[in-house]
Parts: sequence; C-alpha cells; structure tokens
Amino acid sequence: MGDFLVGHEASIRLSCFLSIFLVMGVWELLAPRRARVLHRQTRWPNNIAVVVINTMIVRILLPTTAVGLALWVSDRGWGLLNLMALPSELAIVVGVLLLDLAIYAQHVVFHYVPALWRLHRMHHTDLDFDVTTGARFHPIEIVLSMLIKFGLIGLLGPPALAVLIFEVLLNGTSMFNHSNVHIPKRIDGWLRCFVVTPDMHRVHHSVVRRETDSNFGFNLPWWDRIFGTYTAEPGAGHRAMTIGIEQFRDKGEARIDRMLTQPFRSDASPAGANSNLA
Repeated sequence: MGDFLVGHEASIRLSCFLSIFLVMGVWELLAPRRARVLHRQTRWPNNIAVVVINTMIVRILLPTTAVGLALWVSDRGWGLLNLMALPSELAIVVGVLLLDLAIYAQHVVFHYVPALWRLHRMHHTDLDFDVTTGARFHPIEIVLSMLIKFGLIGLLGPPALAVLIFEVLLNGTSMFNHSNVHIPKRIDGWLRCFVVTPDMHRVHHSVVRRETDSNFGFNLPWWDRIFGTYTAEPGAGHRAMTIGIEQFRDKGEARIDRMLTQPFRSDASPAGANSNLA
C-alpha cells in the first residue's frame, strides 16, 4: 500500500483537482450566486499563477510530501495514533478528523496573530469569490502551512491513507466552498450538516471584520459550531455583501505582483496603470 500511495499520490491529487475545478467552473457559469466585480480574464490568470508558483516552491524547498512523511513516521511507529495501536479503519477516520481540526485551529491563529494575518490576508483581498479563490494563498503561508502539517503528522502519526484522503478532501472542498454557485437554501441547510458550503464560507470573506473572523472551517462544518465561531448568514445578505478587505479595494490588487507584495505593504497604494482593469 505504501509504494502504491507514493507512486500514485501526484496523479490522484491532480486528477481530483482538475475534475472538481472543471465541475465548479462550469457550475459557476450556469448558476452563479453573485455578479462578478472583475472579469475572469483579469483574475483567473493571476490566481492560477499563484497556484503554479506555490507548487514549484513547495517541491523545491520540501524534501517530501505529507503522504511520504506519514509513511516514514508510520514505519518508525512514531506519533500518538501509532502508540495507541488503533484498528486501521478507526485510525484513518480519527486521523482525518484530527487533521481537519488542526487546520481549523491554524486558520483561527492566522487571523489573530498580526504577522500571520499579513500573510493570510492575501487570500481575503480577492474582490470576488469563486473556485480560484480557494487556492489563492501567499507562498510564504503555503510553506508555513506545510511545515505545520509536517509537525502534526509527526505528533499524531496518522496513517498515510488518512493523510492522502485529508489532502484530497481539503483541496476539493476548498474549491467547492469558495465557488460562486447557487445552491437552494433548503439543500444548503442540509449540506451544512456534513460539509462547509459556499454560502457558509462566503461569510468568512465579508469585508465586515466580525464576519471575517467566523466560519473558519474548510472541510467539516462542525468545529465552528463547537467553538462558537459560526455565523449563519452575512448581515447584508449574500448578493449585497461586500467581499474583500477595506484596505485593498483597488482592482489592480488582482495582479500577481501586487498579491505577492501585499504582506510587506501596510497601505493600499495605487496599483499603477492597470488599476482600472475590470
């Protein structure tokens, strides 16, 4: 199983990513939830470029993947779950749950620690909310997140299959719950019992800071309710609410050079000649 996971991890993750991206992108075209502020031609090339840069940096800087590390840790019997010697099926379920809880906690920390918020806010400065927003993170945040994930894997010792399932779920649900798709309210209410929906997570991208600091979950919706960070709806409603951050409203901030320099800028200085792109 270990050799299979290592040999096929990249193809499994890539095929899931492309499939979900295609489905959500078409769904957004057929049944959008909100009118766009910027055209796709303006945002998508820049947001996707960030994904490419992040992937290259992680592959260059880190010697292994999360799944590869999980196999290495498991072979040595390290980590809490290995010490507990749980049945394999239970260890997989517990591993996925604990990793998801940890990502929720990390997300909260990145909002409340000023230095980390400066990195994370690039994700929130997108003036629109669609499938590409789900992968729009600053490279430094991505590297820090991977290092945190590596530390968690060493501490918890989850099965490699649990790590792969978690990685695929996190990537897929992030694209799903950032998508600009309309889901009937009754269906959305039912889905929120099991997964974070676009309407639930869109609240997190509100310009209102009280709403921004809520609905931190990416995959499972339960942690926000358990820890009191759940907001059911945005105060202005989903179609009228403002997405983004007050500090960065210039349309030129959608350019990749502006995104990459955002953590090092404290003001919303003009983005130059292309700032009026729509």
